[in-house]
Amino acid sequence: MDELNAMSEDPSLWDNPEKAQATMRERQTLDDAFARVKKFEDAINDGAEMIELAEMEDDQEMIGEIEANLASIKIEADKAQLDTLLSGEVDSNNTYLEIHAGAGGTESCDWASMLFRMYVRWSEKRGYKVETIEYQAGDEAGIKSVTIHIQGHNAHGWLKTESGVHRLVRISPFDSNAKRHTSFTSVWVYPEIDDSIDIDVSDKDVRIDTYRASGAGGQHVNKTDSAVRITHLETNIVVQCQNDRSQHKNRATAWNMLRARLYEHEMKIRQAEADQTEASKTEIGWGHQIRSYVLQPYQMVKDQRTQAESSNPSAVLDGDIDLFLEASLASKITSEEAGA
Repeated sequence: MDELNAMSEDPSLWDNPEKAQATMRERQTLDDAFARVKKFEDAINDGAEMIELAEMEDDQEMIGEIEANLASIKIEADKAQLDTLLSGEVDSNNTYLEIHAGAGGTESCDWASMLFRMYVRWSEKRGYKVETIEYQAGDEAGIKSVTIHIQGHNAHGWLKTESGVHRLVRISPFDSNAKRHTSFTSVWVYPEIDDSIDIDVSDKDVRIDTYRASGAGGQHVNKTDSAVRITHLETNIVVQCQNDRSQHKNRATAWNMLRARLYEHEMKIRQAEADQTEASKTEIGWGHQIRSYVLQPYQMVKDQRTQAESSNPSAVLDGDIDLFLEASLASKITSEEAGA
């Protein structure tokens, strides 16, 4: 903190505005964290002294009020503990989120569109900005694939555990026999990275293709090859952008996405080496789901990793997913404490 204070007071810091703003944001974040800790310490100390006095006077009503206040402080402290897990190198960054329909045909494409809406609604409720980068409509309904750019503080930190396969069980509106169907869709989350992280990619490392962009229903965004697809040859990572009429702008966005994917790819490799688990994309189908959304024969959304569940799938699909996001962060706290 002393080093950050010294840097912020150095007039030369503003020779690089982007670095200066990042430094000031980091300083403010730490200031806020220290202030929260001090607030909890003061509240706990004051509560302990007041309980001691209340016990001396045998004031049970006062003791009950103090205990209720301390319980609310614990809830705040638990949330603050979750926030500490959003302090990773890229947790505060904007994020990209891809959705790909898997096994299930038209039903799966419709499921992909439902997830698309869920994440957009969650983002809007948090005040985040959402931009659609790439969109491929389903043949009959829904979405084959979509990539969105979610912009807001801690967007990646909150959504980073959403990567995986999401399973839907319902009576399909596309089945005239009204039979129950199971569909799968994959979600892939990776952070937008800034210039503080050096990802070196040269033209010889990639293949760049241009094609004609199209929107939902096959309607052409324009009549030129403005959409851009970049394939990283070594890793076979592919990114696409078609949200702008300008090929130049789409190319710049695609390069940013590729740098982000390569960073995320390297982080996954390191994580796999650390815990000996597979941390890359898996088959979109049975046995790989991280969360199940059951609409029939009963109503339930359950996360297979944390066992967090909700009996209100309508609210979940309307963007109410904080329960699952918080449970994922809390599970990391539990695992870290168990390993300590």
